[in-house]
Amino acid sequence: MIVLAIVVPCYNEEAVLPEMTKRLFSFLDDLAHRQLISEASRVYLVDDGSQDRTWSLIAQQVAIDSRVHGIKLSRNRGHQNALLAGLLHAEGDAVISIDADLQDDLNAIEQMVEEFNVGKDIVYGVRKQRDRDTRFKRMTAEGYYRLLVMMGVEVVFNHADYRLLSRRAIEALRQFREVNLFLRAVIPLLGFSSSIVYYQRKERFAGESKYPLRKMLSLAWQGITSFSAVPLRMITVAGFMIFLGSLSITVWAIGIRLFSDQAVPGWASTVVPIYLMGGIQLLGIGVIGEYLAKTYMETKARPLFIIEQQIPDKNNEPMKDAHPPHS
Repeated sequence: MIVLAIVVPCYNEEAVLPEMTKRLFSFLDDLAHRQLISEASRVYLVDDGSQDRTWSLIAQQVAIDSRVHGIKLSRNRGHQNALLAGLLHAEGDAVISIDADLQDDLNAIEQMVEEFNVGKDIVYGVRKQRDRDTRFKRMTAEGYYRLLVMMGVEVVFNHADYRLLSRRAIEALRQFREVNLFLRAVIPLLGFSSSIVYYQRKERFAGESKYPLRKMLSLAWQGITSFSAVPLRMITVAGFMIFLGSLSITVWAIGIRLFSDQAVPGWASTVVPIYLMGGIQLLGIGVIGEYLAKTYMETKARPLFIIEQQIPDKNNEPMKDAHPPHS
């Protein structure tokens, strides 16, 4: 039987955390009773710098059940970094990441374990449909995935961060050192055998979404500029198209000047170059600046997260960073 680890990033989840752990352990007990997973399976709750009672509730769960491990980041580092902290510190033959809001169907875990047992290193949890979303949410979410694919970013359509990773996949993930983290595109780069498990996403049990439209747009831009050079190439294409347009307007302006009396002296030679060249230069500088900013952040090599406290702390090491030195 495999030892399963479940990683749950938590940010201001005091309203949902007690119910989440209750349901999660009830489900794990059922799997262990049916001998699908080992009774030594664990749950890792990662507090991403919460401002409510999330950490104290995690500490209570650790005191109640020895299978719970708490990881407290020193400050809020964002969902992706908190998730990575849990993945890199979790022990077990396979690690499943799941959100704390109880929207991901726990029954998919059993299917993921079955796929792992037949040799899959990565199992993606993918939503069957988005009938519970508003029309705007559905259009923007599906448009988000299509945009990433169009820009050359390899992602699994309608997959967020509900997935199983084998120990081999986790160790391969440990080798990635990038600061601009976008796990939905990093995981496919691992290249191991994978499969998909479909599930029906539920309503959030309590609290509010930690991914409003602003953060979703930010995450989309992060994915594009971290994994695709297409925007840079689009500058070249746009520049060429504008050059052709400018050339056409120039020919038109010359024709008006030579074959009619409607030409306005100085208009074409002044307005057309200013607007066209000014626009393409600003666009180019903006996109290039975004990539330079990311290069700047990567060269700093700052840790993605700093762990302030772990409970239970087997190694008695209260502070660990995301980038330990290579041996």
